[in-house]
Amino acid sequence: MSFKDLNIIDPLQEALDKEGYIEPTPIQALAIPHLLNGKDLMGIAQTGTGKTAAFVLPILQRLSEERKAPVSRAPSVLVLAPTRELAAQIDQSFATYGRFLQFRHTVIFGGVGQGPQVRDLSKGVDILVATPGRLIDLMNQGHLNLRRVEFFVLDEIDRMLDMGFIHDVKKITQALPKKHQSLFFSATVSRETEEFARGFLSDPVHVEAAPESRTNTLDCIEQRVFFVDQNNKYPLLQDLIQDGDLERVLIFTRTKHGADKLTVKLIKDKVKTMAIHGNKSQGQRDKAMRDFKSGRLQVLVATDVAARGIDVKDISHVVNYDLPNESEVYIHRIGRTGRAGAQGTAFSFCASDERSLLRSIERLIRMKIEVAEHRYHSEKAKNAVGPASATAGTYIKKPKAISRRSSTESVNRPGPRKSYPPRRH
Repeated sequence: MSFKDLNIIDPLQEALDKEGYIEPTPIQALAIPHLLNGKDLMGIAQTGTGKTAAFVLPILQRLSEERKAPVSRAPSVLVLAPTRELAAQIDQSFATYGRFLQFRHTVIFGGVGQGPQVRDLSKGVDILVATPGRLIDLMNQGHLNLRRVEFFVLDEIDRMLDMGFIHDVKKITQALPKKHQSLFFSATVSRETEEFARGFLSDPVHVEAAPESRTNTLDCIEQRVFFVDQNNKYPLLQDLIQDGDLERVLIFTRTKHGADKLTVKLIKDKVKTMAIHGNKSQGQRDKAMRDFKSGRLQVLVATDVAARGIDVKDISHVVNYDLPNESEVYIHRIGRTGRAGAQGTAFSFCASDERSLLRSIERLIRMKIEVAEHRYHSEKAKNAVGPASATAGTYIKKPKAISRRSSTESVNRPGPRKSYPPRRH
C-alpha cells in the first residue's frame, strides 16, 4: 500500500515524497481513511510508529477542502500534548507535511514568555498545538477562544492522565463547540483511558497498531541486562562509554535529582553531557535537544516525563540507568533507538531492589532479556527476587560496519564475543 492508495492529495503527497515516505505505517493505514471520512477515532499506537502523521495528514487535507481565513484568537484545529517537547515535535510535523498548503500554525507551552504566543494567536492561526496548562492560562486571560475548533486531537492520553491533567483537559473540552471531530491517541490500553475517551468521543472508530509496532521495535533493538549493585552503576557506565561503541546515548534515570547527579559525574569525566527534566527551563531543554541532535553532545540524561516526544535520529544506545517503575515505560524508553528500521541497542542496569521491575518487564515483552557479562556483575542482584528470569550469556559486541543494519536482518548475527574490559584509569 502507498499513500496514493489512501487518496492523499497532491500537495501532501509532494511533502511526503520530499521526506522519503512512500508506504504508510500500520497506524497511518488504519486511521487515515476514517479520519478523512470525519469519524471520531481512538487510536492505540506506540511512539515511533508514525502516529503523528496519522492525524496531521488527514487534518491538513480536511482543512484544504474548505479553505477558511484564520480568525484572531480562534483556531480551527487544537492539538493537546502532555509535554513541551512533544508539542514542539507535533507543530514541526504540521510545518513539514503542510509546507505546500501554507496554513498558519503555532505552538504554546509554559516555561517561556507568553508574549510571542499571544501575538501569534492575535494574528490568527489555523492550527494550535498546546500543553494544557498554558492553554488554560491564555484562555482565562481572554487571548484564546475555542468556539471555532473543528478538529480536536488529544495525544498520549495515558500520559495526560498519569501527569494529572484530567481536570485541565475536561475544562478545555467544555469550551469546545458541540460539533467537532475528536481524535484521541494513547500508547497503552487501560480501563482509565477507555473510560476517559468514552466520555468525549461520539461513536468512535477504534484502531490499534501497538502489537505490531511493539514486535517491530523489539526486533530492531538488541536488549541486554546488567546485574549490578547500586554503588557500581556509575563505574559500569564508565566502562561502557570508554569501550567506544556508545556514540549517541540517551540515559534514563528515575528522578530529576538522579539525572542532575549523573550529569555532573559524566561532565567531570569529560563526557559531553546535558540533562533534560521538568526543573530545567525551556531554554535549557531546547539547547540540550539541539546539541544532542547535532552531535555536539554524546550523552543526554533524561527523566521519563521530559523524554516524551524526543525524536532524534541515530540514537545508538538507550541506557536504563534506573529501571522504570511501570513496565510499559520500558517500551517507550527503548523505542527511542532502533527507529525507522535502523538497529539500536538498549542496556538496562538492574540492582537488587529493581529485580521485581525486571521480572514485570520481561512478562510484558514476553521474552527473557539476555544477561551481559561485565566486571561488576552481581549475583545478589540477579537472584534478589525468586529464580533468575534472564538467561546468562555474553554481550555480543557489534562490528562498527553493521551497527545500523536493517530490521530485516537477524538481531543475533554472530559477532566477536568479549566481556567488558576493566576500567582504564
